Amino acid sequence: MRFWLTFLLAGCVGGAAPAWAAHAYALWGEPKYPAGFDHFAYVNPAAPKGGELRLVSNLRVSTFDKYNPFTIKGNAPAYLSSLMFDSLLVGAQDETATGYGLLAEDVDVAADGLSATFRLRPEARFHNGKPVLAQDVKHSFDTLVGPFTSPAYKTLLAEVAGVDVVDDRTVRYRFKLPNRELPLTVGGLPVFSRDWGVENGKAKPFDQVVTDIPIGSGPYKIGPVQFGKDITYVRDPQYWARDLNVRKGTANFDRILVKIYKDSTARLEALKAGEFDLMRFFSAGDWARRVNGKKFDTGELVKGEFKHKLPAGFQSYVLNTRRPFLQDVRVREALGLAVDYEWMNRQLFYGAYQRVNGLFGNTACETRGTPSDAELALMEPWRKHIPAAAFGPMTVPPRTDGDSSLRANLRSAQALLKEAGWEVRDGALRNAKGEAMVLEYMDSNEGGVRTVTPWMRALEKLGITLKFRSVDFALYQQRLQKFDFDITSMAYQGTNNPGQEFADMFGSAAADMEDSGNFPGVKNPAVDAMVKAMTSAKTEAQLLPACHALERIIAHSHYLIPQWTAGTHRMAYNAWRLARPDAMPPYASGEGWAIDTWWYRNPPQTAPDKK
Repeated sequence: MRFWLTFLLAGCVGGAAPAWAAHAYALWGEPKYPAGFDHFAYVNPAAPKGGELRLVSNLRVSTFDKYNPFTIKGNAPAYLSSLMFDSLLVGAQDETATGYGLLAEDVDVAADGLSATFRLRPEARFHNGKPVLAQDVKHSFDTLVGPFTSPAYKTLLAEVAGVDVVDDRTVRYRFKLPNRELPLTVGGLPVFSRDWGVENGKAKPFDQVVTDIPIGSGPYKIGPVQFGKDITYVRDPQYWARDLNVRKGTANFDRILVKIYKDSTARLEALKAGEFDLMRFFSAGDWARRVNGKKFDTGELVKGEFKHKLPAGFQSYVLNTRRPFLQDVRVREALGLAVDYEWMNRQLFYGAYQRVNGLFGNTACETRGTPSDAELALMEPWRKHIPAAAFGPMTVPPRTDGDSSLRANLRSAQALLKEAGWEVRDGALRNAKGEAMVLEYMDSNEGGVRTVTPWMRALEKLGITLKFRSVDFALYQQRLQKFDFDITSMAYQGTNNPGQEFADMFGSAAADMEDSGNFPGVKNPAVDAMVKAMTSAKTEAQLLPACHALERIIAHSHYLIPQWTAGTHRMAYNAWRLARPDAMPPYASGEGWAIDTWWYRNPPQTAPDKK
């Protein structure tokens, strides 16, 4: 998902009755932490402050050219948003579906669900020393839904009718319809000062706020910078929330240095040389074969796999249905049948992954079996817009082990293609017009061809040519924004509480909106109806059937070819310089856990521990 705030605060958890408490807002049930709690259970409240955490950028871009993370053009440095901007509410890493007061000391959701009122803490301060006021909250919202930011914000916040400044410390969000998720969504929005981008007493258009130093209220400010190469965030010793219960034991490093390297090979070699302290790995091959060396042998660098309970997400090959060859669902299903995941997992991934299926894996929203009566009631009015198979059992990705084989899957694919009007003639798969099926797979990573090649070879057997096109990341971003691709890969984050963000990913209105998240180009009123049913659900019992119905429609429409996921965060870190809590909270994001709650060993260890 494109927005950290939705997944940070929202979740699909148990609890029969909706609940609300002044110090927190829980989507379902009661908050885990009561009013007046001292600190989150997963932090060390006595963690020492000091030292430096040296990180590698977690972004694929090899430079940055702005400090504004919210505008469309350009690239901002890694971690800037989370380190510099506070929000009204903040989530806990050992709980889902709850936001606790950060900038807001009190949250009150109206009984009719049409508004949420936040009272700001009087001690809340921006980095320039000015108080955080209701006018700043309104300004931040108005800016984010304005003309110069990603259209995904507009989609995410489409059901927010407006923001009222009740008084300097009280702000009220009004909603168009009751939506239990919206208080968490608006509560998680970044808040920035009205002074950001003001020049000679006049505010610049937001798209011209480029290298102006952000004025937020978070625990870190921008420190030394080699512009475009690396950035250091320095802890604000006067951070207003340093003693607040939701911030105790966090922001322990005096400095967080983020380095940028040209490619993954350079990053890995720099880690082995001790140039930075922590790196998360997404390549099973690197993790199994190349994360080694002298510093690992001495114990200075340590490999750790940390189990989590995060949603599986739905990392997928994305098929752009704006392309004529990909508009037939039978063609899209046939392409998926040519993926030999079991061979890839054995030969390329060292058995490290599990196959993705659907949108909501590893959550209460995950769909199995045949539709329930409640699901059918939602789907039936839209039957003509829904694949017939969606009214039967939930999809299961094709397998190539046991009683199944790639050969049998390709035969099924061949039958589907023939039914769709495609047959092999003159050595290529052709339609009635004689056009050969030639598709392009776009990636910004040359190494990606390794995982795509087995698929390309299988498609050749069907007469389909799949060309691998590697482009630099800037062009990759540009082409994604304009939907100028046939097939690409997308690592969609999962969520425990699906809501309005799915209108950005699959909604009809977003399909023609440049830079939206609707990469497959889905235009289906049934999908729109299911998203609306999700966002308007007042209880979990109403939410789950809508989730399941949406998942069935998307999966059976084969807009996405599911890839793979892992149930652990794989991280290598410098154990001589860094100390950490004993256990990772179940919903932590990997690097986010380290940045938030680890601390610097002072003095650092300089030789192997003899114990």
